[in-house]
Amino acid sequence: MRVLIADKLAPSATEGLELAGCAVTMEPDLNGSDLTAALSRIQPEVLVVRSTKVQAEHLAAGSTLSLVIRAGAGVNTIDLNGASARGIYVANCPGKNAIAVAELTIGHLINLDRRIADNVADLRAGVWAKKEYGKARGLHGLTLAVLGCGSIGQHVIRRAQALGLEVRAWSRSLTPERAQALGVTFAATPLDACRGANALTVHLAKNAETAGIVDRTLLDALAPGAYFVNTSRGELVDEAALLDAVRTRGLRAGLDVFAQEPKASDRDYPHAIGKEAGIYGTHHIGASTQQATDAVAAEVVRIVEEYVRTGRVSSCVNLAEHSPATHVLVVRHADRVGVLAGVLDALREDAVNVQEMENIIFRGAEAACARIQVDRPPSAATLSRIDAHPDTFATSLVKL
Repeated sequence: MRVLIADKLAPSATEGLELAGCAVTMEPDLNGSDLTAALSRIQPEVLVVRSTKVQAEHLAAGSTLSLVIRAGAGVNTIDLNGASARGIYVANCPGKNAIAVAELTIGHLINLDRRIADNVADLRAGVWAKKEYGKARGLHGLTLAVLGCGSIGQHVIRRAQALGLEVRAWSRSLTPERAQALGVTFAATPLDACRGANALTVHLAKNAETAGIVDRTLLDALAPGAYFVNTSRGELVDEAALLDAVRTRGLRAGLDVFAQEPKASDRDYPHAIGKEAGIYGTHHIGASTQQATDAVAAEVVRIVEEYVRTGRVSSCVNLAEHSPATHVLVVRHADRVGVLAGVLDALREDAVNVQEMENIIFRGAEAACARIQVDRPPSAATLSRIDAHPDTFATSLVKL
């Protein structure tokens, strides 16, 4: 199986894939038209990316492409609709960089309270300002609002609790029972989580529902002088509202992500949010630890190994949540050549579309049971035709 790695990945990924029998091409600086050309030239079955965007033209260029792996958690850089239309699996590596992101989140939170970055900057400039920097509030006993309780959010919660913070959490899937198990206060809405909180951190995927979720209303609900940390997606935040809250309500913000970010090769960042006093930015490095890099590489290898061995993608993100099938046709039959071909031919002539199918073999490989999900019930004549085949034992139709 040919694999194209179009972003920087740990060397262990290439080594592991080659041990699995894959022919690996590593071209870590591909993007845009260069990626299109490489896909057309190499014709890989698997494409691995990190930050590189995979768009419709890339999917079309790789005519043999059957799996795209995002070596990270989010898949917003990949054209999921285009991949789905072409029957291309899209997989990601959720949770493998969660600890790294959580560690940076806590680092930002401590910095916002102790202003470590400003301490360092002044000392390097030859300024001693102990009186100014000796005014920290301290985090113990403060209330932290956490939006998003996935893998990263849960790692943040555990670390925040170890620092003595009281955690109030909201997540679309969070229940009061699960909140109790996590040791946090359940919030029914993001606004409930933020009301009066001394700090806020957000760990949500970017989608139509979460874009701009941290807006003026949520920021105004925080206590004056509160701390805000974002290590997830810049687009989750109304940056104009954040700037206003920093300037007028004394909020401090630690940001690892921004609505507008330069390409990896660019050195300039001209945007005002990076220069604002009270905002402490890092360079989208949340997942960038050696531990996280190695863990992601190992997960990429695991996904490909499973795909080579079984044809399945366990971490696929673009399969249909609900099949359009209305019925399941169950055919118990002799395990012989041509039986299933006859069943499918009969369904085709009846204009019945197969949605999903599995064929289970019994011990001894003399008999099997086919479970065929279809988009409408086959006619009585079609069922009789299938049932009349000499190698068919029995048929049944189950309404879903």
